[in-house]
Parts: sequence; structure tokens; C-alpha cells
Amino acid sequence: MKLDYIENYNGLDENLVRLYNFDKTEALKFKNLLEEIVINKKQKLNLAEIDFIEPRNCNLIFGLFKSDEGILTKDNETFFCILTLESFIKMISLIEPFCKKDTRAHQYLYDVDTPTDLLFCPSAT
Repeated sequence: MKLDYIENYNGLDENLVRLYNFDKTEALKFKNLLEEIVINKKQKLNLAEIDFIEPRNCNLIFGLFKSDEGILTKDNETFFCILTLESFIKMISLIEPFCKKDTRAHQYLYDVDTPTDLLFCPSAT
């Protein structure tokens, strides 16, 4: 699984933090980490510390907050995905189909009106 940041990917000043290039085994590992660390233990999940995730040009840290803020950054290198517990539970349900079979589909992992989206896509396109 790889992690990268794409600035202004569509010419509308919209950005992507993208988790990509993975199979169903890695999708399941990622889902389990989110459940265990963020949802159950209520701790931050720093993707730079995960052995099966290769950060390309950025890092992403998941954390709980009292409101859905989406992905925030100060430097376009370290990103924070700040969501409520309910939104992380919904994110788990969006990831589950990728854990059951290999697919070329993709999924945005939250619906918050911010300039940066989080894209989950097994292929690199």
C-alpha cells in the first residue's frame, strides 16, 4: 500500500491524499488498524509507523475529534485526518468491500467539504 499527496489534481484547487496500490489483504490490515487503534483504543494512527504502508511524498495521521474536520495540513507534507468516532465507523464500512475481493474500484473515505479528499484506490490510477 502506498500513500501520496496530489495537489490541485483537477485544476479546481482540490487536492487528494491517496492510499493506493494494494490488494484485499492490505485493505484488511488497514481496516483492522483503524478499528483497533482509532476506534477501540481512541489513539492516533500514524501511517509512517506502519510497515506495509509506503509514504511517497507525505504522511497521514488519523485522529478522533469532536467534529468532522477532514484532512488538514500546514505544510502539504504531514496531513491529519480529523473525524468523529461516527465518521471513522462509517469509514470502516466503506473499506470493507475492498477487504473481501480484489477490485479496481475506488472510494472516497469521508464526505466533508474541505479542499483535500481522502481516496482509497487499489490501482494506481
